[in-house]
Amino acid sequence: MVTKDFVSAQEVAEKAGVSRSAVSRVFTPGASVSAATRRRVMDAAEALGYHVNHLARGLMTNESGIVCLIVSELGTPYRSSLIQALTQQLQLAGKIAMLINTDRSDGSVDRALRQAIRYRADASIILSGLPDKSITQLCLKSGQRLVLINRDDDQPGPLRINLDDQEAAGRILTAFLRAGCRQLAFANSEVGTPSLMARERGFVAAASALGIEVAVERHGSTGYEAGKVVAQRLLTRKERPDAIFCANDLMACGVMDAARHQFNMSIPDQLCVAGFDDIEQASWSSYDLTTFAQPVETLAREAVAFLAAAASTIDMGEVETLKLHAKLVWRGSIRGG
Repeated sequence: MVTKDFVSAQEVAEKAGVSRSAVSRVFTPGASVSAATRRRVMDAAEALGYHVNHLARGLMTNESGIVCLIVSELGTPYRSSLIQALTQQLQLAGKIAMLINTDRSDGSVDRALRQAIRYRADASIILSGLPDKSITQLCLKSGQRLVLINRDDDQPGPLRINLDDQEAAGRILTAFLRAGCRQLAFANSEVGTPSLMARERGFVAAASALGIEVAVERHGSTGYEAGKVVAQRLLTRKERPDAIFCANDLMACGVMDAARHQFNMSIPDQLCVAGFDDIEQASWSSYDLTTFAQPVETLAREAVAFLAAAASTIDMGEVETLKLHAKLVWRGSIRGG
């Protein structure tokens, strides 16, 4: 095969003995072209090493196929699984993912997003509650389609996909009570994203409705070390909790390790623990954590389906919200599970 840095469609047309427009039709999905012409064009393209310049085609159609994934906490297991599912669905839809890391709080996020807009990104998916709402506004002003996952932005135009975190909190309260627990606590971070705070509010409200007070502790980022710190605070209280609902699984793992190794507590005999996300570590025998599984595959499918839908089917003047339920995965960290 003879290859070069750039092969034009005109060169393919000349080698195949067809018109330039015939080459374009061959590489345009759904375009009318005879089988013989298609075969001649494909053979010529293979011989020359020709590939369609989708960027140039996108400039003509005003669709680049680029979708920005605006993400924080890339290293966490849940976020990694969601990114994996989204990129797979985007690839199946013929889209290209561009990743923007929002962990830094300086102007780098805004600069990165503006650069993506200059590349004519068609859409963005915001995967967490951390980026400022101005990011959402910038995406919409640039004409992008937008999907917000676990956020509470109320601007019209995007699809919002949220979990029913408060309903999940009520279910885990019932599980604790059935296990005989009465001294309840909630372990959270100081990040304050909408989903984390919804879990906390839901748990506290459900317990309060039954006349039960919940001890709440928050610390740092939503990770393993924060879980250990929160456990130390909770388990040194005069009224030590016998059940702790954690904002996510990483915090729950930290809580469990602190309870066992620093306070010699048995789980679930002396302390019941629940988490959220159903990361791989939750199923490890050392944790065996009761938790909620986020519907990652459904989140990804719904997000990409919205972005791939015909523009005429979307009302950019409305706020569309899709609320999903998390499945409770029973394991051995709660008595009677």
